[in-house]
Amino acid sequence: MAFSKKKWLWLAFSILFFLGFSYWLIGKIQYRLHVMDVEAYEPVSTLKVPEHLLTQAKYPFVDVHNHQFTMPIQNLDKLVAEMDELNMAVMVNLSGFRGKYLEWSLDNVNKKYSDRFVLFMNIDFEKLDDEGWPENTLDIMENAVNMGAKGLKVYKSLGLTDKDNDGNRIRVDDPRLDPIWAKCGELGIPVLIHTGEPAAFWLPKDKYNERWLELKQYPSRYKDPENNPSFEEVMAEQHNIFRKHPKTKFIAAHLGWFGNDLTRLGKILDEMPNVYTELGAVLAELGRQPITARNWLIQYQDRVLMGKDSYNKQEYYTYFRVLETYDEYFDYYRKRHAHWKMYGLGLPDPVLQKIYYKNALKLIPGIDASLFEEVVD
Repeated sequence: MAFSKKKWLWLAFSILFFLGFSYWLIGKIQYRLHVMDVEAYEPVSTLKVPEHLLTQAKYPFVDVHNHQFTMPIQNLDKLVAEMDELNMAVMVNLSGFRGKYLEWSLDNVNKKYSDRFVLFMNIDFEKLDDEGWPENTLDIMENAVNMGAKGLKVYKSLGLTDKDNDGNRIRVDDPRLDPIWAKCGELGIPVLIHTGEPAAFWLPKDKYNERWLELKQYPSRYKDPENNPSFEEVMAEQHNIFRKHPKTKFIAAHLGWFGNDLTRLGKILDEMPNVYTELGAVLAELGRQPITARNWLIQYQDRVLMGKDSYNKQEYYTYFRVLETYDEYFDYYRKRHAHWKMYGLGLPDPVLQKIYYKNALKLIPGIDASLFEEVVD
């Protein structure tokens, strides 16, 4: 069938349109292929300012938030050598667990380094409906302290994923757990408790979320509000136990997840004198607000402890630089926690000493004070 002149023109126009669209689309694809992913973008700053690259703390310090999961069989010589290079006098291993595992860990530590490590125990909260609760767990706790454990570490699973025998979420302030918190007060040991996650993990995973990169790299960290208790709910549960057990000392891990709102954290500390906090994995929150953070740490110098969380020798250097210097505009060590730059706080020496070791000496039993005797106040 012969094409009319009009059809030939429409065919020609369609071909030209297709070719033009294809050219435009190819250009867009090429552009996209050359767009650098935020994970790969590592600009080198042209800023010229004084730098103080510290590799050792000014004062010996106690790291109250560390995890050494292989301590029963670990060769501790290398670790202690690195601690000496950092000026870390004492490491608190929060992953001491309980029973034989704790016993083996303490045996390994006590061979050569009984003064350099402190172990916290861990218990199983999902047993709260089992026969023998809480007596069996209280016995485990007392035995752990008799063996040498100096505190209780509570993981974030309590309040988020731990379930009772009916499959219900165990609230942090579940009354069935009250004997545990009371026992810690009776034994004179602190509770270092990690509740919840950064509030941004509950927010939409979009361009406005400052923890977007972390949620991209670790999708399981996203807290879908449809399937999880809210941030405010779990934090309120934590604060309820602080209020209910004033004779027990609590250390709210990770600045209580309020490093981005120090005014609110200050109100919590003002209300509850049995609560302390630590810096594990949240230094980036302080380093981006140097004026506010410096003033806050001076005001609450008796309530804050040094902590790192996951062990990496080189990453401590950023802690020293933020806490001790006035350096400007330098990188944090983990982009998913901070795509922003750090600024030094230049804390006064008396404040540094309290954060580095004095507060820990008052709060955690059994730390060898002689390790700090050479410090000049």
